[in-house]
Order: sequence, then C-alpha cells, then structure tokens
Amino acid sequence: MTTAAQRPASVDLVIRGVTVLTETRRPVAAYPDLPPHDPTRPEPVTFSPDQAVGVSGADIVWIKPDDEVSSADLETARVIDAPGRIAMPGMINTHSHSSMTYFRGSAEDVPTASWFNDHIWPMEVNLTDRDVLLGARLAVAEMLLAGVTTVADHYFSMAQIATAVEDGGMRAVLAETYFSSQGAAGLDRSAAFAAEWNGRADGRITTMLGPHAVYTVDDADLARTADAARAIGVRSHVHASETMHQTESSLARRGVTPIQVLHDTGMLDAGALIAHGTGIVESDLAWLTPYADRVGVSCCAKVYQKHTHSTTPIRLLHDAGIVVGIGTDGCASNNTLDMFESLRSMALVQKADSGDATWMTSAHSLDLLTRQSAAAIGREHDLGALKPGYKADIVLIDPWKPHLQPMNDLAAALVLSVRSSDVETVIVDGRVVVAEGRLVGVELGPLMAEMNERLPGLTDRSHGTTIQTYAP
Repeated sequence: MTTAAQRPASVDLVIRGVTVLTETRRPVAAYPDLPPHDPTRPEPVTFSPDQAVGVSGADIVWIKPDDEVSSADLETARVIDAPGRIAMPGMINTHSHSSMTYFRGSAEDVPTASWFNDHIWPMEVNLTDRDVLLGARLAVAEMLLAGVTTVADHYFSMAQIATAVEDGGMRAVLAETYFSSQGAAGLDRSAAFAAEWNGRADGRITTMLGPHAVYTVDDADLARTADAARAIGVRSHVHASETMHQTESSLARRGVTPIQVLHDTGMLDAGALIAHGTGIVESDLAWLTPYADRVGVSCCAKVYQKHTHSTTPIRLLHDAGIVVGIGTDGCASNNTLDMFESLRSMALVQKADSGDATWMTSAHSLDLLTRQSAAAIGREHDLGALKPGYKADIVLIDPWKPHLQPMNDLAAALVLSVRSSDVETVIVDGRVVVAEGRLVGVELGPLMAEMNERLPGLTDRSHGTTIQTYAP
C-alpha cells in the first residue's frame, strides 16, 4: 500500500467494491522451515474484500479499503462500481501459437507424429501473411474475452501477430519461429524481429528469440541463438523435452537429454522459456537450477491429456526452485485459448499423476497462474500481481452465478468452478478492453466470416509438401 504522500495527485480509473486477489506465493519459497508438502504449511494466497483499486496511466497506484476512498480520489477518475466482483491479475498465457485458431479441430484423434506430419505441418504451408493476421486477431479477441491479458507467442510471420496484438490492446511476448532447415535466414529473421519489436506498442510488446525445438534446430544454431539473445537483451522461447519419448530418443541417439542440450549450447545461461517439459527428468535439475533466475517452464496440461503425453513434473521443478507457468498451446492442439480450462486441467492432472490429494491445492494453482507465469516470462517485477507499481492488467470476475455459489472457498472456485464466460471486465495497461463481457469497439462478425471463406484453401493438403518433418 502507498501513503497519501506517495500517491499521484489524481488517478484515471477507480474500481470500487471488489475482492482483490492481493498475494500469491509458492509454499516452498515462502516457508523453507517446513517440509515442501507439509499440510500445515500456510496456503499461498490472500484475498482482501471490499477494496478499491486506483489506476494512473498504465499502472496501479493504490489499493485500499473501499470506505477510505475520498472525493479527491474520484475527482478525475472513471469509476467502475463492481460490488462483489473478484479482481485478479490479468492472466498470462505462457505458451501459444495464436494464429493456429485457423486449425481448431482440424487434426483430431491422431497420434503426435501423424498430427504433425500428416495434418498440421502440411496445412501450415498454405498460410499467408493475411491468414496469420486474421488468425491472430481472432486469438486476441478470444483471449481478452477470457481474461488473458498477456500471451507468450511462438509462430511464423510474427510481425502480423504483433500488429494484431498492438491493434487489439493486448500485451504479448513474441518470438518468431525458425528451423535450422531454413539456413542462416531463419535465425536472422527471428533476431531482426526481436530487435525491432521489443518495447513497441507503448511497451506492451516485448520479444524473445524463437528456435522451434531442440530436434529441429541444431546445436550450432542454438549456440548462435544464445549469443544473439544476449546481444539483444532478450530470452528465447523454445520447445524442449515436450514428451518423454523425445527425452528417451535424445538419450539413445546422443547420450544427453534435450535440457542438457540447452545447457551445453548456452541457451539456459542466456535465459529460456521452455515449452512443455513433460520429458524433464531428475538429472535435468543439475542443468536447470543454476539458471533458476532466468528459466521457466510452461505447462499446457489439457494438451497432454488429449495427446496422451505425461505431464510437466511440477513437483520436481518446484522443489528445485524452477518456476512453472500455465499455457494453452495453440488451438490446433488445445481447441481453445481458455486459461481457466488449462489451469483446471493442470491442477487435476497433478493430483492424479502424483496420487496425492493434498498436492497442487487451488491456492497453489493460483500462484502458477499469476506470479509464476509472470516470472516464467521474466516479468515478475510488474505483472502477475495486483499491487502498487505493477501494470494495471486487471480482470473482474462475476461470482454471482449458480456454478459459483454459495462461495465456501474462493480459491477453489477460481480454479475448479469458474468459466471464461464469468469474465466481466478486462483492463490492459490501464485501458478497459472488455466491458460487460463484450470487447470494446470490436465487431467480430466480418473477421470470422472472412476466415471461414479462406478456410478450404488453408486446410488443403493435396499439394504433398510440408514445412518440416517430425522425427525427434
């Protein structure tokens, strides 16, 4: 909380009467004197009822009891009266491929290798810049309506996605995908995008480098990527140890795990957001823990259920101090960009996988959704929490729904019961982009009509070509 002397003279926006998700913390870090999974350990979440939030420009400047709001606080402010609503940090989707909205439901009920080789990669050959732009516009709309204010995106033609993010008022960490099969031009293009777009859209767009995966980018290119990332001052977003099969294949062929490859090429040292990591094994901790301050893992649990993969070993990673964020992956694998679905899948799969009903509590799950997702993209200093000095990325949830009442446990409601349709208001960088459950100033009908008109050409695979071959 700030004192009166520290507050700006005026605020632009005041949200009144809300219950604020004010703090989350990972139990292991907060209570090192207790065993990691001791049930007496305090829950890592705090809710404060009857609060008001003051926003100036793009930042939260104060949070205080609603009955302490003065007429001076309201003098120049737009006021959102939201009695009984839940205010939570805007959600951060730590791994996605936005423009794959085009391929939603296009490759169902097939094994992973067929999903890539027979369906997705042959269809992606057909994408034009226009298609990438339209797909990203729809993704931005879907995410904002569901309370997702930031996305870490990894795809082709990234300037088109950046345009959709900028125009849509979202926040994003963008990485241009490349393969070693593209030659030096692939990395050069990824680095050029990262340098050009970092800090654009009034700071709402930041960047990473985007090597596709350890099995599609060779060691020499990964080492060059690490050097380029250091030179530009960004991290890299990369698929690694996506499945246990990939880890076992790498060990059989090379004698090292994909995570060791990231270590040996300098990728971990330069900073990395690792997509999936379901094949991370205990020996990988030796490579990961020295870089815990600049490495995070994105868990997209719903996708692993669908494709029958193991899940991200969150307990192993958390006990080693590695942050894990929540992601959706693309619509071709997840079908939606709904972070509440992904959060719920993560929490339930973790319990089932561990055989421990006391593990991955709802409060702990919210820490992954908020603070740890922010840390995974290197933004724990200004995203993932509602407190003064942090960005005004705020989501208001309407809890007055039959599936949320009566409210015995708010943390459990947010993880296990809430739906994306319960999102009422979304604010990004201090600007209201969703009001009363509708996008502000955006009509989606023409966009969806054009996408459907273009769909037959995009899903045609009769050409017999592909962008890559999946053979990890």
